Amino acid sequence: MSKNKTAYITGGTKGIGFGIAKILLENGISVAFSGRKREDVMKAEEDLKQYSDNVLGIVSDVRSLESEEEAVKYTIEKFGRLDYVIANAGLGIFKPVDELTAEEWNDMIETNLTGVFYTLKASVEELKKTEGYYITISSLAGANFFENGTGYNASKFGVVGFTQAAMIDLRKYNIKSTVIMPGSVATYFNGNVPSEKDNWKIQPEDMGNLILDILKMNSRVLPSKIEFRATKPGK
Repeated sequence: MSKNKTAYITGGTKGIGFGIAKILLENGISVAFSGRKREDVMKAEEDLKQYSDNVLGIVSDVRSLESEEEAVKYTIEKFGRLDYVIANAGLGIFKPVDELTAEEWNDMIETNLTGVFYTLKASVEELKKTEGYYITISSLAGANFFENGTGYNASKFGVVGFTQAAMIDLRKYNIKSTVIMPGSVATYFNGNVPSEKDNWKIQPEDMGNLILDILKMNSRVLPSKIEFRATKPGK
């Protein structure tokens, strides 16, 4: 991995996406990131500037291909290239299948699964130019089903399958693809507010360091699927 690289991160205003952006900026990588709400994007951009000025916040909704195409366009206008795409945006709604509404189902599928496709679709031609890297953030829920998880499990199982198949399609262009499947992460996900009670969990910066390590690997090596979990589960 060399300097003068650019990453685009979806869902970068807080949690995992923000932690990834922080680590990449600290290591000389320019970062564009997106979020749905303008006020959240503006605040995160200001907070991230303490690590580097080479950061760009973009308002984008991964449920819209046109919105993601605009985000990629802004990234190229600002930084001139796109080397790494991290499809991180996601949400979870946990209810018994007989209580889950069609709207809630569609929101998870459109954000968690269709969103990773739209992000790749919008960026793939730029990744071909740089022989770049496409990374998705799935979950251990993409391999382990659980009660009240029908919609979330379906979307995250889908992200794993999608990324693995995309990896085969894209490697002929020297584009690398990895799906990361974290367990419990100390984020704002599902209404959680991070505090000392979350110290046992994976921290957002841990996710950033994992991605940095992946990007530093020799180009002949491809860790196509990674399970990433806390060493000792909390009580």
